[in-house]
Amino acid sequence: MSATPRTARGTRTRGKLLEAAESVFASVGYHEASIVKITEAAGVGLGTFYLYFDGKQAIFDEVVEDLNRRVRHAMTDAARSAGTRLEAERAGFRAFFRFTAQHPALYRIIRQAEFVSPGALRLHYTRIVNGYIEGLKAAQLSGEVRQMDPTVAAWALMGIGELIGMRWVLWDEEGTEPAAGARPDVPEEVFEEMMQFIERALAPAPGPAPATPATPAPPQEGTVP
Repeated sequence: MSATPRTARGTRTRGKLLEAAESVFASVGYHEASIVKITEAAGVGLGTFYLYFDGKQAIFDEVVEDLNRRVRHAMTDAARSAGTRLEAERAGFRAFFRFTAQHPALYRIIRQAEFVSPGALRLHYTRIVNGYIEGLKAAQLSGEVRQMDPTVAAWALMGIGELIGMRWVLWDEEGTEPAAGARPDVPEEVFEEMMQFIERALAPAPGPAPATPATPAPPQEGTVP
């Protein structure tokens, strides 16, 4: 469990601990990480840690949730001004790749969560997918994308984004992950090839437009992967 700070200073201290934990978990892994390493990286005392978190598992789960919240916010903000669903897809994917290039810890920590905290892993993906499903349903009602199972489509689209990002953002040309530092964005030719694939998959079937197209709902957090 984690505690909510009651003061602005406490909020800053808790934020420093989360930032330090993200760095430590990403660089040495969960099992080699320690509360001592996290507090040293944050520049706070060991006792201060326990004012906000019960232990290493608690702060790990909070780091996963924090990364999830930030990446969903980045995608939603990018897609908010899009005029069509396909424009929202483009904007959302670009924001996702930009975020992962700037925060490669997202991949490293989520991969660790598969073994360290399966519940946190499931929550991470489910929160992204739930918003995505709602966006696809709205686009189907307005005739922008073809009729399909929006749940299957949402998981498939999220998988595309995750694996494209892993190959062209996280890995170098030799297929290995550099030790540290920001990553390059997805090459433009790769991005366009991916978007052509997605646009063909989502394109509405030929035929008359819906008689009463619905007004698309505003994007929710995590609408696009």
